[in-house]
Amino acid sequence: MIESEQMKTVMLLCDYAETINGKLYIMGGGWTVCPPGPRNMAIALKIIVPWTLTNIKHRLSLILQDEFGNTVSQGEPPSEVRQDGEFEVGRPPGVPAGSDLDFVISFIFMGIVLEPDRRYRWQLELDGEPVDYVSFRTAIPGK
Repeated sequence: MIESEQMKTVMLLCDYAETINGKLYIMGGGWTVCPPGPRNMAIALKIIVPWTLTNIKHRLSLILQDEFGNTVSQGEPPSEVRQDGEFEVGRPPGVPAGSDLDFVISFIFMGIVLEPDRRYRWQLELDGEPVDYVSFRTAIPGK
C-alpha cells in the first residue's frame, strides 16, 4: 500500500446538504449554473485523511471568490462570505494501521446575492493551503 501524506477531498455544490452519522445527505447536487440574485446553496465535503495526519487538529476555510480570485464580501457592513473551522480525525479502535479515514461535513449558505453572468468558485483551504475548489456561474437573465 502506498501512503500519501496529503489529504484528498471531494466537494459538491448542491441545493441542500447535511451530515448525519458520518454520511452526507445531498439534495440537488452537482449543478454548475444558477440564476442570479439571492441564492441558498450548500457545499458537501468529504476529506480523506491519511493515517499519518490523524489525531492532529487541522484548520479548514471555505471561501467564496469571484472570477478574478477576489473574496466576495456582502452585507452591511460588508464581511467576507466564508466559513472557517477546525477538525480532527481520531484513530478508532480496531482500524488497521495505515488506513485512510474520512471526515464529512456540509455547509449551508443562505441569501448569497450573486450578480448575473458571472463566474464564482468556492475555494477550500486546509491548514492555510488551497487544496480544492468547485466553480459555478450565474445565468444571464431572460436566457
